[in-house]
Amino acid sequence: MKHKVILIAMMALTLPVWAQQPVDYVNPIIGTNGMGHTFPGACTPFGLVQLSPDTDTIPHNVNGAYQKNAYEYCAGYQYRDQTIVGFSHTHLSGTGHSDLGDILLMPAVGEVKLNPGRADHPGEGYRSRFTHATEKATPGYYEVMLDDYGIKAQLTATQRVGVHKYTFPKGKNGHLILDLVHGIYNYDGKVLWTNLRVENDTLLTGYRITNGWARTNYTYFAISLSRPIKEYGYKDKEKVLYNGFWRRFNMERNFPEISGRKVVAYFHFDTAEESELEVKVALSAVSTEGAIKNLRAETGGKSFDELAEAARNDWNSELDHFEIAGTPDQKAMFYTSLYHTMINPSVYMDVDGAYRGLDHNIHQAKGFTNYTIFSLWDTYRAEHPFLNLIKPERNADMVQSMIKHEQQSVHGMLPVWSLMGNENWCMSGYHAVSVLADAIAKGVVTNTDEALKAMVSTSTVPYYEGVADYMKLGYVPLDKSGTAASSTLEYAYDDWTIYQTALKAGQTDVAEAYRKRALNYRNVYDTSIGFARPRYSDGTFKKEFDVLQTYGEGFIEGNSWNFSFHVPHDVLGMIDLMGGEKTFIKKLDELFTMHLPEKYYEHNEDITEECLVGGYVHGNEPSHHVPYLYAWTSQPWKTQYWVRHILNRMYRNDINGLGGNDDCGQMSAWYLFSVMGFYPVCPGTDQYVLGAPYLPSLKLKLPNGNTLEIKAPGVSDQKCYVQSLTLNGKPYDKMYVTHDTILKGGVWEFKMSSSPNKRRGLTNEAKPYSLTKGILNK
Repeated sequence: MKHKVILIAMMALTLPVWAQQPVDYVNPIIGTNGMGHTFPGACTPFGLVQLSPDTDTIPHNVNGAYQKNAYEYCAGYQYRDQTIVGFSHTHLSGTGHSDLGDILLMPAVGEVKLNPGRADHPGEGYRSRFTHATEKATPGYYEVMLDDYGIKAQLTATQRVGVHKYTFPKGKNGHLILDLVHGIYNYDGKVLWTNLRVENDTLLTGYRITNGWARTNYTYFAISLSRPIKEYGYKDKEKVLYNGFWRRFNMERNFPEISGRKVVAYFHFDTAEESELEVKVALSAVSTEGAIKNLRAETGGKSFDELAEAARNDWNSELDHFEIAGTPDQKAMFYTSLYHTMINPSVYMDVDGAYRGLDHNIHQAKGFTNYTIFSLWDTYRAEHPFLNLIKPERNADMVQSMIKHEQQSVHGMLPVWSLMGNENWCMSGYHAVSVLADAIAKGVVTNTDEALKAMVSTSTVPYYEGVADYMKLGYVPLDKSGTAASSTLEYAYDDWTIYQTALKAGQTDVAEAYRKRALNYRNVYDTSIGFARPRYSDGTFKKEFDVLQTYGEGFIEGNSWNFSFHVPHDVLGMIDLMGGEKTFIKKLDELFTMHLPEKYYEHNEDITEECLVGGYVHGNEPSHHVPYLYAWTSQPWKTQYWVRHILNRMYRNDINGLGGNDDCGQMSAWYLFSVMGFYPVCPGTDQYVLGAPYLPSLKLKLPNGNTLEIKAPGVSDQKCYVQSLTLNGKPYDKMYVTHDTILKGGVWEFKMSSSPNKRRGLTNEAKPYSLTKGILNK
């Protein structure tokens, strides 16, 4: 199929000119903080480099005191800001905590300034004012005019190289600031050491080591310049207490070896006659030699325009999985979401396969591509299942990267939150086991024994967040962990995935042990109130307990009202614990329609009123499967209603159009699955629970060469209910489909109506997987 030109009509009062520049296949809204802490700069699919503007330098803390505005700069960019500090090469997409912003460049003319200045006094430093009218962002490309300097900045990227093109004003000589202190979520002391070598008049090499969310992050670089340096210098903003015999040199000017903790350098160029300067910045976690190899392999002999076209083609190839029918706004939202699922995880190795492992030794990736940035508490739910469906070869490599992480771990643990060759331990559970189990269940990964060994090791580390007590008592006690109830629920699901994998490996003893552990969720349900509730080591439940409160009640980033539904592997068992089907449906209905008082979220960075549907919190991940739980009841049609409601409310073609952080593609993957009409409620099974299509037609080109066409003629906000479904012309009444069914392709046709078909999907055979048939009704 030839690529289509889709021109997205943007909303003039709220959106910049981004995406008005046509890309062959699609124009996503590249992203801003309003779009879930995403960034607008240039990257390639799953690349190491994300080259993007940073609009301020809010530190994470000052003398240990947290600065609340830092949260707004998780991606480095705020749409409301009026200045750009510079362009840094690494960014996290959609996270609720942050790091990176490595190797910041800023072109300028006039007086050399070595500090960024303040947003309200930009002339104090090297930052520049800009307007959104001159911004352009398409996949793999970003452009803006730096108004204070009259410099046109254009950015593109390869997997490992950020590529800049600066056009200086005629008749003026320009200079380039290289700030090795700058970072996202920065603070005094985050930069442990920097090194910079002027190898010759067009090549710089160096590195910096930072201590942030990634505790020991090595970023090596090689910078190629299209024009020779006329002169250069630097300033170390931290007083050097001992300098040995280096003191014999005047190192601050035209000295080719530069080191320090707070180095900001400048480089002058003759741009008065030839106004363009192209800069290529290659990154490596291994060495400057590795960075040079990456530079030559990916950009050698190629111009900015050639590299920009290559990035554009890379994205066209990736985004071409889908062909959809819909309004311009629907298309913008769909392809924006698809784009965001392919930024993280990120390739983390050099072109020759060398990478820095968790043990900080240099390893060689043999037969796989090594990845980092695994936000697993978020992405096990839909992002990795989505990659299993459309990018199985990539997810197989990600699984192998996780297994290598476990083998390099002194704890013997799979990643919890992997970041740049580091473990940052963010959030709870050990959800990498879910990613492994899901890939195995769907035939993406076949090394079951190796995976199972890593899963068992991970789940038996006694000092990891209550695991010793969990193994002894069957729950995490509140007197030992502030997230006791939610951790118990998460461990029980994770243990079920290990049970499933052990069955596939034929290890029945291991399977039985983890089947029992998978039922531990029962131990934190208080059947007298029908909610999950933390308990103490002596077995008693917490007495004063507020099911709507997030803080201090034994849950992490969620309350009992939402987390009590977190038993995706045994929904029928959960229904019984809540008091039976009628009570369960009533609770679901109430969750979506209740009024949640502002006091329960007003001090929560992650949750705002825009993230809520009643008490259902779509802006945070523990609730993402909840709308699909009606499928296990006698009222499955309610899933069809609420999912469409959430799609309309939480995903809008607007600069503030995403309700919550995108969390490395999880929010976007939820959207894409739900638009298609199914969702992986329980990764680790081969099942997807059915909802209803959002668009009248959609074609998915599957990785095996087949095509799945999903038709829903006349679907709308009014005609949102499924009257009937046929798969390749045959009636289909189940509330789930299998992975193999999807891979076979063909045509699914949904007959839509403005009223629900209350007789569909009611038989036992029509219901999705559940570990048990419930406690009361075995």
